[in-house]
Amino acid sequence: MVFASSTDVFVIGGGPAGLAAAIAARQAGLTVTLADGAIPPIDKACGEGIMPDGIAAAQSLGISLDSAGHPFRGIRFCDAGSRVEAEFPQGEGLGIRRTDLHPILVRRAEADGVRLRWGTRVDGIGAIRARWIVGADGAQSAVRRWAGLDVSREGTRRYGFRRHFRVTQTSDCMELHWGDRCQLYLTPVGPRELCVAIISRDPRLRLEDAFDRFPGVAARLQGAEPIGTERGGITVSRRLRSVVRGSIALVGDASGSVDAITGEGLCLLFQQSAALARAMVAGDLSLYQKDHARIGRRPEFLSRAMLFLDARRALRNRVLRAMSADPHRFAELLAIHVGDLPLRGFLTNGLALGWRMLSL
Repeated sequence: MVFASSTDVFVIGGGPAGLAAAIAARQAGLTVTLADGAIPPIDKACGEGIMPDGIAAAQSLGISLDSAGHPFRGIRFCDAGSRVEAEFPQGEGLGIRRTDLHPILVRRAEADGVRLRWGTRVDGIGAIRARWIVGADGAQSAVRRWAGLDVSREGTRRYGFRRHFRVTQTSDCMELHWGDRCQLYLTPVGPRELCVAIISRDPRLRLEDAFDRFPGVAARLQGAEPIGTERGGITVSRRLRSVVRGSIALVGDASGSVDAITGEGLCLLFQQSAALARAMVAGDLSLYQKDHARIGRRPEFLSRAMLFLDARRALRNRVLRAMSADPHRFAELLAIHVGDLPLRGFLTNGLALGWRMLSL
């Protein structure tokens, strides 16, 4: 498909990653066109939680989420009778339906002057007249393939399913319930609405069956009204050898991903978008390549650590019991998770946690 008018930046993909990249580039003074074959709002199966660092990253792009979704003050881990929770060191997290988030991003892009071409399928990049082309077309990115950037190292592949429920009362925390090689996430997305998501290594495990593994959650949801249909998706850890080639750059899941266990997907794409805009203004996409690697370092490390516990039930139970006995350690680990403490603190906390485990 040939696009008649030229533009500084042509973004392929109109999900949150594409819209964030378009907004960041436009705010940097570049002309931007975005194309997607879908018609908004665009939905996706996910846990629908944004951590405080993700909200801050969105605000840095002029994206305000103040009047949307439902706030939560911290994270709660539950496993085999153990329970530990902590508040975020700064700010709050936000539970927000993806179909509520997408229109907010669309309105911001429109207000900033991004040319949006919905229902427009892009079949190749050779005829696009743009200084920069941004691939934001998801985990199965065609742009990545067209640009020859598909070389990657792929880790654990897992499967997620999500549904909403109308409940009488939601929690003030995002809850992660650990099971046998699976996690059940409860994220409040409204005063009386809960997003429930299961992520496991079993592509056949659906929410209805998963509730048998989490009787406490099943009891809480007994009689709750399901809202909408169950949606599914794949989450995979993937690191690309490179996210740029010539005038082409990848952002969001097209540029690689970390397992959804961290809940950092939206934060990553907001931060990547800001870094990409800076590199395009400087005229040097190698700057983005370096920033992309730096931005992903912390969530990649934490994802590996959490998946390590996912596969080792006995060790995980001991870790959670140790953190229950010393909640301050969990609070510090949460601070590392959201970027308020440096990653090197993980080693110090890990040693202290190990000592606590030996004393139990």
